[in-house]
Amino acid sequence: MENISQNHTMADEISPLTLAFVGDGVYDLLVRDYLVRKANRPVGELNKIKVSFVNCKAQAEFAKQIMPELTENEIAVYKRGRNAAPKCTPKNGTVADYHSATGLESLFGYLHLKNEKSRIDYLFGKIIELQN
Repeated sequence: MENISQNHTMADEISPLTLAFVGDGVYDLLVRDYLVRKANRPVGELNKIKVSFVNCKAQAEFAKQIMPELTENEIAVYKRGRNAAPKCTPKNGTVADYHSATGLESLFGYLHLKNEKSRIDYLFGKIIELQN
């Protein structure tokens, strides 16, 4: 399998739902890392706090709040993800929130595949600021 992270043009060709698949894992790991570093708590408590970051309603709100920080290209990636037609329906949240959350995950997946760690850290830092 070709190393996608080294081929920067390849990330532009990946479907938005595949970007969201990657971005979901990236975003989830960022949240878990942040929570564990913030305080040593029981796993059940960490999971409850994690949900406040990763549910589609929260992600949709974070996407809206960081929008002014995004470049034109990042907005385009977000919109591709938001406008994709996922096969799932939201369990907890509106369809609009689910689409917006998919856009946010697509953005994180795209940045990860382009090896833009500092940009991911910057945007996630903005999300943390919003949560506090």
